[in-house]
Amino acid sequence: MTSATRLLLCGALLLGGSLAAHAAPQESFLDAPAGAGLLKGTLLTPSSPPTATVLIVPGSGPTDRDGNNPLGVKGSTYRLLAEGLAARGVATLRIDKRGMYASATAAPDANAVTIPDYVDDVGAWVAVLRKQTGAPCVWVLGHSEGGLVALAAAARVSGLCGLVLVSTAGRPLGQVLRTQLKANPANAPLLDQALPAIDKLERGEHVDTTGMHPALLPLFRPAVQGFLISDFSYDPARLVAGVDKPVLVLQGQSDLQVGEADARLLKQANPRAELVLLPGVNHVLKTAPADDPRANFATYADPSLPLAPGVVDAIAQFLAHAAPNAGH
Repeated sequence: MTSATRLLLCGALLLGGSLAAHAAPQESFLDAPAGAGLLKGTLLTPSSPPTATVLIVPGSGPTDRDGNNPLGVKGSTYRLLAEGLAARGVATLRIDKRGMYASATAAPDANAVTIPDYVDDVGAWVAVLRKQTGAPCVWVLGHSEGGLVALAAAARVSGLCGLVLVSTAGRPLGQVLRTQLKANPANAPLLDQALPAIDKLERGEHVDTTGMHPALLPLFRPAVQGFLISDFSYDPARLVAGVDKPVLVLQGQSDLQVGEADARLLKQANPRAELVLLPGVNHVLKTAPADDPRANFATYADPSLPLAPGVVDAIAQFLAHAAPNAGH
């Protein structure tokens, strides 16, 4: 055998060993009961027995299981997160929200779905995941508004290992909206209508949108006011204070939608929680500048951009060291 042949064979053996050690994760599709229909989701399982099982709860609006929506968000954050965690030995289920996409049959009107409905769906998915994977408990990872759903679920759903709160507000949504509206000088002419509308929704009252500025109608249109009333009634800091399982608060410092102050409020309310701040990471977990909003938001529409360095590592490391305490 020539030295060249030996070299080729060694290379083939090394390549074969590498492929065996990093076999592709397995993708399957799961259903869970909800209302009169079914919820749908994608389970991504590593090639080896998973070290943890995570339910990814989407953020606000018409966000699909991959983290995209027709409003210009195409960064595939949840799909990339699932793939990154699978490479670290973690199984994930990412889901379509009740009444939307493949889960459309679970609600006749997606706008009428409330936070308690989403909490029920978390409970249904946790039961399905435990049966499907044999996991003793399931981690719930909530992104943005999904973090609020995860917090609300922690008080009602059994079988949770703990929570991973990603880009999650530490204040009630009404307060967050006030801050966001006031932060943009272009919104100054709208505040006389917007701020009283928020006040009214916080009191549980519907808002008459007759004569409202057209720029505010997408936010306060009658079809979504029931959901806003439900959402506004929850205080994330109060909820996290009552969670007695492991909690990770993960926050990008270039996030233009949820700020570092929110993450610190969650940590302050639950000192046992682990707080990880990631420099240069935005709301959709991509690398982006904090001082250039246009460039920051451009990353929302680019699925070719990977997740920012440190995102998957922080979650995987937390799951690994928190797992022994997950049942307590």
